[in-house]
Amino acid sequence: MTPTAISHQIRGLEENIGLSLFERRVRQVMLTEAGLQLYPVLREGFDAFEAAIARLTRVRSRVQITITATSAFTAKWLVPRVSGFRALHPDIDLHLLASDDAIDLDAAGSDLAIRYGRGPYPGLSAEAMFADRFAPVVNPLLRKIAFDDLTGDDPEAAPLIHFRWRRKHPLNPTWETWFDRAGLPCPSRPGQIRFSDEGHAIQAAVAGQGVALMSLALVEAELAAGQLVQPFGPVLDGHIYHLITSEAGLSKPSVQATTEWLRAEAATFRARMEGHPST
Repeated sequence: MTPTAISHQIRGLEENIGLSLFERRVRQVMLTEAGLQLYPVLREGFDAFEAAIARLTRVRSRVQITITATSAFTAKWLVPRVSGFRALHPDIDLHLLASDDAIDLDAAGSDLAIRYGRGPYPGLSAEAMFADRFAPVVNPLLRKIAFDDLTGDDPEAAPLIHFRWRRKHPLNPTWETWFDRAGLPCPSRPGQIRFSDEGHAIQAAVAGQGVALMSLALVEAELAAGQLVQPFGPVLDGHIYHLITSEAGLSKPSVQATTEWLRAEAATFRARMEGHPST
C-alpha cells in the first residue's frame, strides 16, 4: 500500500473510534496516549496472525504417504513398525488406511498397498514381500496340549478357534487342511469358536479360549512376548504379501523412500522367520 492509502486507513480508523491515534507534527508523527495503548494489541494480533499462517503453510507443505492394507496386517505388522519409520523419515507423515477390501489406489488417494494373495495385479507394480505361514498357537497355560487333545469328541478338550476367510481359495490354510497334513481326523465336536476377523481370533487365543491356526506374521509380537506359544506342527504355507504401487507413485521420492523402508522391514522379518522355522 502507498503512504497515502495508509494515511486514509488511519484517518478512517480514528473517525470510527472517535479518537486521535497520532499527533502530526512537521515531518514527524507521534503516537498519542490512545495510540500507545492500541499499538501493542495490534502488534500482537498481527504477530499471531503471521504465526498461524506459518503453521498452516508448514502443515500443508509436509509430505503424507498413505498405505492401505488389511485391518489385521495394519494393526499387527505395520503399526508396531511405524516408530522406526518416523525416526528414519521425520519429514514424512504416514497415513495407514485399514480396509479388508481391495482399494483402488488412485481413487482412494493411496500411494502404496499391501495385498495378500497370489495376484496378478494388472496395471500396478507388484513385488513379493514375504510368504505367510500358519501354525497352531495357544496361550502358554495350555502349552501341554497334545495332538490327541485336538481330536475326538471330548467336549472338555481345548476348543478350536477359527476365522472366516473373506475370499475362498483352495490354498487357504484351514484347520481341515492342517489335520489332513498332520494325518489326524478333523474333529466335529461342539464348542468350536468362529470369528469373522483374524484379530479377534488372536485375542481369543491370547485369552486362553482355545487353539488357533494363525498367521505367524500376525502373531509375531505375541510369540515374542510369550503371550502365545506354538506347541507343535505342522506348519502350513499361506499366501504372499505383495507391495503394490501405482505407476504414477513410482516417480515420487517420498513413495520411493517408503517403499525402501517396507522392503527393508520385510527382508528383516523374512530372515528372522527363515532363521526360526518353528516359531
